[in-house]
Amino acid sequence: MDFSLFLDEIESATDYKGQIVHRVELPARQARYKALRTPLHPRVQKLLDEMGIERLYTHQVEAIEAAFAGKNVVVVASTASGKTLCFTIPLAQSIYERNANRALLIYPTKALAQDQLRKLADFGAQSVFSAHTYDGDTPTAMRRRIKRQAQVVLTNPDMLHVGILPYHHTWAEFFRNLKFVVLDEVHTYRGVFGSHTANVMRRLRRIAGHYGADPQFICCSATIGNPAELCRKLTGLEFTVVDNDGAPHGRRLFVIWQPPLVERRDNRRRSANQEAAELMARLLRRRVRTIVFTLARSQAELILRYTRDKLAHSDLAAKLMAYRGGYLPAQRRAIEKQLFEGQLLGVVSTTALELGVDIGGLDASVLVGYPGSIASTWQQAGRAGRKLQDSLTVLILLSGGIHQYLRDHPQYILDRSAERVVVDPGNKFILAAHLMCASYELPISESDEQLFGPQTEPILQILAEHGYVAKRRRWYWVDADLYPAGQFSIRSASGAGYEIVDDSSQQLLGTIDEASAFRMVHPGAIYLHGGDSYLVTRLDIEQRIAYVRPTRARYYTQPLVMSEVRVLSTESKQQLSATACLWLGELSVCTTVVGYRKRRQITEQELGQEPLDLPAQTFDSIGAWITIGSRELQALAEGDCDVMGSLHALEHALIALLPLFALCDPQDVGGVSHLRHQDTAAPSIMIYDGYPGGVGICEVAYDRFGELLRATVETIENCPCEEGCPSCVQSPSCGAGNQPLDKRGAVILGKALLQYTTKE
Repeated sequence: MDFSLFLDEIESATDYKGQIVHRVELPARQARYKALRTPLHPRVQKLLDEMGIERLYTHQVEAIEAAFAGKNVVVVASTASGKTLCFTIPLAQSIYERNANRALLIYPTKALAQDQLRKLADFGAQSVFSAHTYDGDTPTAMRRRIKRQAQVVLTNPDMLHVGILPYHHTWAEFFRNLKFVVLDEVHTYRGVFGSHTANVMRRLRRIAGHYGADPQFICCSATIGNPAELCRKLTGLEFTVVDNDGAPHGRRLFVIWQPPLVERRDNRRRSANQEAAELMARLLRRRVRTIVFTLARSQAELILRYTRDKLAHSDLAAKLMAYRGGYLPAQRRAIEKQLFEGQLLGVVSTTALELGVDIGGLDASVLVGYPGSIASTWQQAGRAGRKLQDSLTVLILLSGGIHQYLRDHPQYILDRSAERVVVDPGNKFILAAHLMCASYELPISESDEQLFGPQTEPILQILAEHGYVAKRRRWYWVDADLYPAGQFSIRSASGAGYEIVDDSSQQLLGTIDEASAFRMVHPGAIYLHGGDSYLVTRLDIEQRIAYVRPTRARYYTQPLVMSEVRVLSTESKQQLSATACLWLGELSVCTTVVGYRKRRQITEQELGQEPLDLPAQTFDSIGAWITIGSRELQALAEGDCDVMGSLHALEHALIALLPLFALCDPQDVGGVSHLRHQDTAAPSIMIYDGYPGGVGICEVAYDRFGELLRATVETIENCPCEEGCPSCVQSPSCGAGNQPLDKRGAVILGKALLQYTTKE
């Protein structure tokens, strides 16, 4: 399809309202090849010949040669660049040279593992060697045979954590001969998930060592700023980086799209969900295979419903599905099968399909909201055009400050180098959980401190005080009735999740993690599933079940959250001015979901707010906070500004822009403002990592505060609204109802702080 003509038609239509604010054509790139120096095993060479692969790209050759030399390798290349060959050739060669060799391939999602198993068939999987997926969906009857016979096992960190490492004695032969560990899509292992996975990798290395193996790691990633550092933190090993990407790609049109204004005074814009549905419907009517990415599960369900409504009088509505976490395994497999076989024309997905799953010849990708990083942006864009055809990517801006910054600075995405991925394997809460698991798997000795770090001994002593472990030369697991790996999910910092049950039929609809339950399935919440709406009638906290029933309600809900923060300790301090300081330290955070807001579907009109009475959730985290003094207060007084409103507005705006600098999601960060905080004895803005122990987000905010503040002030000042809006200083989840807010005061306060910061 000629996407330039398609965009021209949109711009010339009578209902066009200037949504396209930036449009650029990214040219096609030619392939670059290189020859292997090391001869391949005849079987491997024959397989490549049968696949029609006559030459290898530069990055493929460099990665394969490094793997043959016994090095740990991380390959950094674009989507559809053939990264799979970088590890399938070495592992196939290894197995053909020694049939007893084993390989463990780890993927962040089940869908990706299923897809990669199909690709392994081209290298002889099942016909020459045995390869199987082993995850939560694997039938019990097959598991014993896989453990005994599989030469290549494809799994995910979750299953490794909960279903393989704790039962390593049943995998003894596999671990004894483990030659390769492949960790794919490593750029996704960030924050809490990455910190958990780093400890799972250390447990894996420990178990392999117990059986006499020292496996070689091959990692693959989209473009990131710190591949060697990230892989070292994930595994505890040193890596050779291969980033000489020689793969070709087709021409791509990249568009930044802003929903039109519906109310100029408060800068209120049309719903981004509605814009996405309209754009998707246009593309599907032209039979353009399209994927729409969203930031949240509920958003995916809304766009699915809106698009189906627009296609209701055609056969196209049945060719569109949603795909997200929380669906049951059978539901996900059915949707994946329809995608792989081309039965679907469109899919609305969360990041679950962002990764390297080959879902056929998609031509267009629509991103509803900035996905949180440059790497993820290009990963999502790269789902289309995988067959080197022309493709279209549209980034639809949301109302938050981060999106308004991107509207004014499109070069941030187009020209900026990829960000550094932040993980913290030493997070004391996460590390403690994995030390419990490690002691269950094998007694922990002093030498294990090299794997888990210097906090190992102090944390084990604390665990001993609580009766979990005991020391007899080594640290032993004590409680025979407790299975520690089953007590927590590595996808979050919280414990076991909640089931979502249809009370009218007693059918299990899906699951949700503990950290999200109070926000997403509180009483009165609208739970969206498969395009249908369900009203949450009851939340059984003790049994961890949310009961729902079908509803025809045409609204959705947003939680309102209040936080209280206390300072526990201070780690470092920056003097911002004669009277203002920036601090970094440990905080105690108490959050409460105090109510929820109802919004009408499509129009986003607020229909009212309802209170909730839910227990508070308390945890310790890392935070950065600003204390302001007489100099800044004088500037606000001279501007006749409300001090509390200025603090509150600047807090919201800083949090909204932080994902650009710290590679996190907006929900990963929380904040509060105080006219006079009881611990700082000064007007304060406090920002904290939204996870126990912190995951490095506020450390980045502290280190890059000048850049963050400068971008924040510019975004607020450039917003055309009069008194503050969702595009600059309002937050949809503010428990105080966005009161008070002083937009002009936020700019004055930010500039007063920035004046000194800029001088320095």
